[in-house]
Amino acid sequence: MSLMEPDVALTDYGLTIECAVIAMLLYKQGRRGNAMRFWFVTLFAALGFGAFLGGTEHGFIEDKTSGLHGLVWSATLISIGVAGVAAWAIGARLLFSGRVVRCITSAAVILFGIYSAIVLWLIRDFWIALVHYLPASAFLLAAFLLEYRRTLSRYFGAGVAGLGLTIVAATVQQAGFGLHPKYFNYNALYHLIQAFAFLLIYHCARGLLAARSGREHVDAS
Repeated sequence: MSLMEPDVALTDYGLTIECAVIAMLLYKQGRRGNAMRFWFVTLFAALGFGAFLGGTEHGFIEDKTSGLHGLVWSATLISIGVAGVAAWAIGARLLFSGRVVRCITSAAVILFGIYSAIVLWLIRDFWIALVHYLPASAFLLAAFLLEYRRTLSRYFGAGVAGLGLTIVAATVQQAGFGLHPKYFNYNALYHLIQAFAFLLIYHCARGLLAARSGREHVDAS
């Protein structure tokens, strides 16, 4: 069986593998019950699952009017929405504490519910996912930037660069800019830029979790 859009499908599946490995590595790091670890794992698991569904849709589902296509594509968009919730939750925990964190996370969950309803019953275009995810990404970028200015930690610098690249990737995708119209189109280039961005965000997550685990160990001593 041949892939309908091999460049898009294969780069999507590459992102799936990358995100799965990152999620597993982060899951093994830190202590259970660590909310920051939970949300970073959720972020990469959601992005990876969305990439898997996107690769399947672009690679194997030819009839774009079929119920199967609608199901897979809706699940793809909802996965991106889950990633948005995780981004809000991570940013909130970096900048605030206590009730403010709970309020921001609860608001993100409510917003996700509204977004999911729109995806299921009204709009299934990819731009709606960007409208939902980019504000969360911008909030997390601001949190990384503020923490970098406060601590000058290199891992926060990597997080800033990674999230900046995700915004560049989305811009490239929406502008329709690709390396080749048939062999490496704008969606494939979008995925390639994301792959580098995810590595940088992983570096930030790993450094942040290690730093917080070190502080918890010192506090417990």
